Amino acid sequence: MRTWYHSWRAAIRIARRDAWRSKGRSFLVLAMIALPIVGVSAADLTVRSAELSTEQSVSRSLGTADARLTDPGMGGAPVLQSPDGNNYAPAEDYEDQPFPDGDTDLAKALPAGAKALEDRLSQAKLRTAHGLLSTEIRELKATDPMVEGMMPLVGGRLPEKPGEVAATAHFLEESGLRIGSALSARGLDREYTVVGSYELPGALDTNQVNALPGALIDPLDKALVADGMPGLSSDTTLLATAPGGFTWNTVQEMNAKGAVVESRAVALDPPAESEVPLYQKEGWGTWEESTAAKAAALAAVGTVVGLAMLEICLLAGPAFAVGARRSRRQLGLVGANGGDRRHIRAIVLAGGLVIGVAAAVVGTVLGLALTFLLQPVLEDAMGKRFGHFDVRPLELLGIALLAVVTGLLAAIVPAITSSRQSVLASLTGRRGVRRSSRVLPVVGLVAVAVGASIALYGSTMTDQFAIVAGGSAIAELGIVALTPALVGLFGKFGRVLPLSPRLALRDAVRNRGRTAPAVAAVLAAVAGTVAVATYAASDDAQRRADYVAQLPHGAVSVMLPEAGGREAPAVRETVQRLMPVDVRADVDRISVGRASCSLWDDDKDCGYYEVVVPKPNECPLNLVDPARPEEDPAARFTKEERRKLADDWRCKSGRGPGIMTDGGLLVGDEKLLTVLGIDDPQAAAALAAGKPVSFDRRPVDTGGAVSIRLVTDRDAAEKAVNAGKDAPGEIKRLDVHQVTGEPNSYGVDLILPPAAAKAAGMSTVPFGAYYSTDTMPSSEQRQKLDGELDNTGSDVDLVVEEGYVSENSIILLSLTVFAGLITIGAAGIATGLAQADAEADLKTLAAVGAPPRVRRTLSGFQCGVVALMGVVLGSAAGVLPAIGLRLTERRQQHDWYQQALDQGWGPGGVPFVPVVVPWATLAALLVAVPLGAALLAALVTRSRGALARREAS
Repeated sequence: MRTWYHSWRAAIRIARRDAWRSKGRSFLVLAMIALPIVGVSAADLTVRSAELSTEQSVSRSLGTADARLTDPGMGGAPVLQSPDGNNYAPAEDYEDQPFPDGDTDLAKALPAGAKALEDRLSQAKLRTAHGLLSTEIRELKATDPMVEGMMPLVGGRLPEKPGEVAATAHFLEESGLRIGSALSARGLDREYTVVGSYELPGALDTNQVNALPGALIDPLDKALVADGMPGLSSDTTLLATAPGGFTWNTVQEMNAKGAVVESRAVALDPPAESEVPLYQKEGWGTWEESTAAKAAALAAVGTVVGLAMLEICLLAGPAFAVGARRSRRQLGLVGANGGDRRHIRAIVLAGGLVIGVAAAVVGTVLGLALTFLLQPVLEDAMGKRFGHFDVRPLELLGIALLAVVTGLLAAIVPAITSSRQSVLASLTGRRGVRRSSRVLPVVGLVAVAVGASIALYGSTMTDQFAIVAGGSAIAELGIVALTPALVGLFGKFGRVLPLSPRLALRDAVRNRGRTAPAVAAVLAAVAGTVAVATYAASDDAQRRADYVAQLPHGAVSVMLPEAGGREAPAVRETVQRLMPVDVRADVDRISVGRASCSLWDDDKDCGYYEVVVPKPNECPLNLVDPARPEEDPAARFTKEERRKLADDWRCKSGRGPGIMTDGGLLVGDEKLLTVLGIDDPQAAAALAAGKPVSFDRRPVDTGGAVSIRLVTDRDAAEKAVNAGKDAPGEIKRLDVHQVTGEPNSYGVDLILPPAAAKAAGMSTVPFGAYYSTDTMPSSEQRQKLDGELDNTGSDVDLVVEEGYVSENSIILLSLTVFAGLITIGAAGIATGLAQADAEADLKTLAAVGAPPRVRRTLSGFQCGVVALMGVVLGSAAGVLPAIGLRLTERRQQHDWYQQALDQGWGPGGVPFVPVVVPWATLAALLVAVPLGAALLAALVTRSRGALARREAS
């Protein structure tokens, strides 16, 4: 008795033998199905391996310690915390009293019998082989058993003496140092020896240096303070062990003493939410991902997987059809020997099953092997070590089943088509009469209409991107369903074409069963590419329009806000020597108080200045009522008044990027105008005559002068400002030349000649310089300059204006290449199928005297026709979602702008949200890709086919 098992067993044997005979076609389909499996399985292994168990996570944070104590900065006041210690709040409400502030004595919070180890972190600039590098400094006795697992040793040993340090491997690589090198810090003459390297498993890209407690941070802090520079700030935590560990009750007892605790015992056995007082506090709770968010994430993943499977099926389906065409005589023999339609379908479906299983095995094995071999590369890319190589068989089995399902789905249409063919047609090679489906085009038209309507509604009536994306996806699927009918419309162009392309087009139209899937595959790939490319080009145009240059193109500026500008002359000369400088304009800044003060120094001996804006020129939206200084000034106006004031010249935001000094004031001469590209003879003449020049009319009073207030008493100034009054200080009034026309001054609003500053009795200190260049500085020049400036030991703010640099060019190129490869691959499959179908026609052409090159030419045009049809339809389908998304963004940004106007300020004018079609990308797809596909197909096709012979009767 024959059962379905025996039928499928025979079908699988036939399919396996056929796949082995047609190795090229089988490998192509296997590769198409296996590649996504490789990627998904590798991603699954990477994600699972990167996930840490609770024990592993705690070990990286605590080593072998039982807990880590952290100071929340509340002066020892009782706190409430979450079990992991990441969230905390005061235990009491401080609505009518000052909020607690100050340090907490962590040692007093420890329970009796506990042992503690201090872990202190700070940040400083260390000298390297290249210059200076901002580095995290850690003082922790790393040889203590409590630290085991936190800082695994890579080479050498851990520090054992005050003059020794260890460094992370990443720091040694960045700094150019190695074990045995001498290490010093900026501001400290003492040198330390690097005796070892280690890594932080959870942060491999961290630049960190470890020293013994008290060996580096305190000496460096004292040296910096003695040199007049800001000292170091540091954070100190305690690693602790105690008999019995730190239970949740122990943690709460320590919370009552003002300490926040990360406990190993609590992490391994967390309390219930009802036992966490913080979660019972009003306004607090646990924030987990909502069901809707999870459903949306699953829907997104499902959509991506579904589209990937659809793409593979569209590409692999014609390839299975090729096999069915080449095996039609074999399938006919099955029918002649008593096999019915289900046996024919089983044989073709078995081909999909065989290829799918092979692709599943190959893809999964390759995914495992690649992830294992590339583990160090993946860890470096993620910046953390794997917990362990985590292989989850059920997940990998599910991923592998996708390959099997995809193979079966891709073989369904060829199986049905082959089973419908009569035995006589299969044995004689006749294809019979094929009729196109009448239902599919109707379904496609409805889907296109519904999808386009949804996308139009989403882009014009709502701000929801999901509606536009969903409508566009429905419309694209509708176009895919319309593909057979659209292929038929292309046939009308055949009458104007020469012989070979006319034959190719007619063949494609007559055999839509093999042409339509390939065209649909190209359509899907090109539509996605065009959609992303259009959106990227539009976004790029918006970013280019919004880009604010800091200087004219190719210009250079260098500023030194610290140490009273004492290093400025040396820095100016360094830039002059290493850059292709044309014009150099030195600039100074006004100094109030001690000359050695930095620009940001808030010491009581360091004052500051203000460029005074006259009351009539101040924006009413910013005027504080002295009687009610806490009130928002804009609240005094109606919505209509705020909209009107937003367009007032007094309330418009400043032009340019802004500079460090108050009021955009620099002390300089007419050379600064040349570097800034401002061609104004009157302004140049005014500066040469010692008269200040203003590019902003707000600080200029009715008498044509500006006032500069010199503030020496910071405490009195702060009290006055808090009361809504002007800060006390001497005011210097200077006549200025007001520049008309509002040229782009790149944030420089007021230029004060040195002679005018001296005449007004204002002290100045060197600040930096501006440079125009003959040519754009090269990357090598920049690197050399950065190294030289690092060696000066100064905090230098260097700007080299390179202009807007597009970040999308590589994206557009990658998309074009991707779409081109998909297009050529799909067109090549369709061409192979066409050659299998048209073998008899080609032999007939040869018999009537057609030259051998006709075979090659016809093959090329067949491939080009499929590619061209797919690219044209895909380009049309891809523009729709991009336009819809951009229109939605335009509505959204205009709404934000209107809300800003309602509040009384306009963020830089009406938003510019253009829709730009990437014509270069479209041209490459419409011209280069079909032409390349045609040429490639023509080159790989033989001019002469096999000799015809009579079939055995």
